Amino acid sequence: MIPDKTNILTPAKLNIFLKVLGKRKDGYHNLFTGVTFINLYDVIEIKKSDKTKIIYKGPFKPTSNFYKDCIIKKTLNSFDLLNEIKLKITIIKNIPVQGGLGSASTNAASIIKWLEKMKLIPKKKLENYVKLGSDIPCCLYQKNCIVMGTGEKIYPKNFPKYYFLLLKPNFSHSTKKMYNKLNVKKNSNNKNLYLNKKKIEGNDFEKIVFKENKKFKEIFNYVQNIDNVIFTRMTGSGSCIYAAFKKKEYAINANKIFKNKFKNLWSIVCENNIP
Repeated sequence: MIPDKTNILTPAKLNIFLKVLGKRKDGYHNLFTGVTFINLYDVIEIKKSDKTKIIYKGPFKPTSNFYKDCIIKKTLNSFDLLNEIKLKITIIKNIPVQGGLGSASTNAASIIKWLEKMKLIPKKKLENYVKLGSDIPCCLYQKNCIVMGTGEKIYPKNFPKYYFLLLKPNFSHSTKKMYNKLNVKKNSNNKNLYLNKKKIEGNDFEKIVFKENKKFKEIFNYVQNIDNVIFTRMTGSGSCIYAAFKKKEYAINANKIFKNKFKNLWSIVCENNIP
């Protein structure tokens, strides 16, 4: 039985590293990336209603309060449920959009989990959802992992506990446009270059942004040089940047330093490996 009201927390993801191995014949790209999840959440509120409505609220909501290409609508449609179930779904967007944080995918994954729990859909393997979005399988997994293929291959992985200064420049990146700018060979698949490495670093999209956006490079370099930073990275196809620290007080202090320099930019202190 569907409860009258349900609240779901949907966590943002960070790419610890991201390598694009090549372009496939179908136009998609093969990836090799490490993913961790952090305590920055969108909130999904599901209520019984007389008809299905999808509403967005919160600091990163769309200006019209809905998306034309709404991932929730797309997800419900994929199960032929959009007109079958009567729900008011409100998504409070605390995660920046077009930031490389899996904002839409983590929302879709949480809806899928809820539909499974309510027995409105059968439980499927994670790889079956990659066509809805390449980040959806790992967001369904929702634990530290290595992601390969187009997002359908998920392998457990231990990442250390980090505290992050996470920030968003005042511009966004379209994932599709970022992939179109990559200069990778078709049918290339160099995963063997990384499989036996103890440490993999970097994000292949960073070099594109460094080349095209001086402001991004300025922000990235500034954060990278704050005391006690372990490493600095762009997550996903951007535009969010994060710096990793061993201690929470280091990250809090870094945020104060950052805010003093870039007063108008969004930033937050967060952490991974939440129980």
